[in-house]
Amino acid sequence: MEGLPDFPDDAQDDPVVWRNRALALLDRLLTPVAVCRTGGTILLANPAWAREWGTVPGRMRGRDVLDLLSPRSADQLHRIAEAVRLGHRSRYRVEVGWTAAGHGERRGELTVEPVSVSPEESPGLLVQLWKPAAAGPDTVTPPRVDDVDARLLALAASGATTDAMARAVGMTADGVNYHFSRLAERWAVRGRTALVARAYVLGVLDPRAWPPEPTA
Repeated sequence: MEGLPDFPDDAQDDPVVWRNRALALLDRLLTPVAVCRTGGTILLANPAWAREWGTVPGRMRGRDVLDLLSPRSADQLHRIAEAVRLGHRSRYRVEVGWTAAGHGERRGELTVEPVSVSPEESPGLLVQLWKPAAAGPDTVTPPRVDDVDARLLALAASGATTDAMARAVGMTADGVNYHFSRLAERWAVRGRTALVARAYVLGVLDPRAWPPEPTA
């Protein structure tokens, strides 16, 4: 798959290699995803999940999913808990609400799927948070952007390359692309040119400044 590291043939059967590759894929997903114990304790979360609460993946470890999300019906959780206890391996859907950083109160759907390496192993839970699709850039209040996003938008407005932006903010080129992909999804636009234009319209970038700068 494009963008993922290429491993030598003799590493293809190494479980550590495949674990690292799976984690790399998880980090690239724009959908918020976490892996939990059956009781709801988060073992790992991808960047998209962590950003819903304005933090980083490492700070999500050990938190309880129910401290972050409020199910619409407690009965749904009881049914899932019973299904997991009985060893069922279906995917379950739960309507939830949460307070997202920069968005305020939101509602969406959580899918919960028991996963394990073998049938005999006690399963964990793969959970994905599905947010409602935006109706369009003119009908949705755009989220506030953090300092890194604002700086990247200013650099893009100045014509900086991806590598130059990565060096300027201290991240990888993949990290820069992830930030822009996430913003494009939230603002319902395509491409960096549209992102920069939208940033000026929203007041994220100062229209009086050159070189481009975030609005104070």
